[in-house]
Parts: sequence; C-alpha cells; structure tokens
Amino acid sequence: KAFTFRCPTEALPSIRANGIEVANLANNHSGDFGPEALVDGRAQLIAAGIAPVGVGKDYDEAGEAAFFDINGWRVAVLGFGGVVPSSSWLATPERPGMRHGKDTEGMVAAVRAAKEAGAEIVVVSIHWGRELDTQPRADDIANARAMIEAGANIIFGHHQHRLNPMEMVDGAAVFWGLGNFVWPHNSHASATTAVARVVVNPDGTLEACMIPAYIRTHGRPELTADPECGPGS
Repeated sequence: KAFTFRCPTEALPSIRANGIEVANLANNHSGDFGPEALVDGRAQLIAAGIAPVGVGKDYDEAGEAAFFDINGWRVAVLGFGGVVPSSSWLATPERPGMRHGKDTEGMVAAVRAAKEAGAEIVVVSIHWGRELDTQPRADDIANARAMIEAGANIIFGHHQHRLNPMEMVDGAAVFWGLGNFVWPHNSHASATTAVARVVVNPDGTLEACMIPAYIRTHGRPELTADPECGPGS
C-alpha cells in the first residue's frame, strides 16, 4: 500500500480524556499491519476506555454495537467499512476483520439486533464513498435508506476527505461525508470541514446540523460559526 498508518498507543489516554468514547475501526487502514495488529488495536482501545466498533476477532464480534446510557436514552453505535482494500480484510466466522459497509443484509441485521437489544437510538458510523467525492453515491444512498428502515436514527459517513451535505431522511439524520478534522492543512477544499451535531428531543425527534469548521494549521480545526443548531438548521 502507498500509505500505512499507525496510532501511537500513548495517544489513547489523551483521546479518551478529550471526550472520545467510541471509535469505528472499520476502514481502509485498520488492517494495514495485518489481522493480529487489528485485533490488538481493538484491545488497546478497550484498555484506554474507548469502545471499538466495526472490527473484531470474528464476524459476530465485528458487528457488535457499543451501548451507552445518555440522559435516559439507550444509545447503540455500530461501525461498518465500505472501502475494502482486499476481501481478506473482511471478518468471517473464522477470521478477524471488519464488517463490510456494502453488505446491505448484514448491516440491516446489525441495526435490527441493536434495536432488539434495547437501543432507542441507533447511530451508524460508516467509512464509504470515494476520495474527493462531494456528493453521496447511489449505492450508499440505498444502503442508508435500508438501515434507516431497519431502525437507524443517525448515520455519520466518512472517507471522502471532502465535506458532503447533511440530509434528513425519513426523520433520520444522515451526514454523507464529514471531511477531514485532525488533519494536515493541504488545501482550502480539504481544510473546509464541519462538526456534526444532533439533538434528540424528549419526543424522540431529531434536530441536526453541521457546524462549519476550518483546519487553519496542521491538525488544528477551529469552529467558524456558532456551535449550536438553530431552528431549521
């Protein structure tokens, strides 16, 4: 591969201390150093108090949701990866790996399982699309709709390295591509980004928006607008 990435384990306590509670490892770099390293990366997150989703020692573990109780709501988070360098990266009943972000049937089943396990809000984090895309692709739109029909409430998309739009689909909030964040300032387009914000109202309805941000210097994004979602945002 042209690019292989590793996260220094000494960074994990800082990540957790700054509010990161869950991480989707189903992407096109989590397997850069092989399945043993992928499984170890998952264990390192757990040791740091961060819940991993999207990968596991086998297919079932990779599809498990992370559950959180937040202000009286039972929230489940699932992870999928639609950018697959090789089929050997995909989890099977006998092999470690990630859950496929183009396996519509498998993703729908995982969403339904989370609902059946008591989740009132299901959040999906999914690595999809193609680099430099600024609009969602037709197959990803179809997969989003299938997951929403199965019970997904919020979908956070990523991979394109460009900001994509946010859309409400049948009452669910879909962020098609959140661009870069803690990332080098390579160009104006790649540095233009946003923070996704979703508010769950007491009646279960959602208010969602993207708060504009900009990566002014390497690795340092800054909000460029009010960090609240206004009416109709």
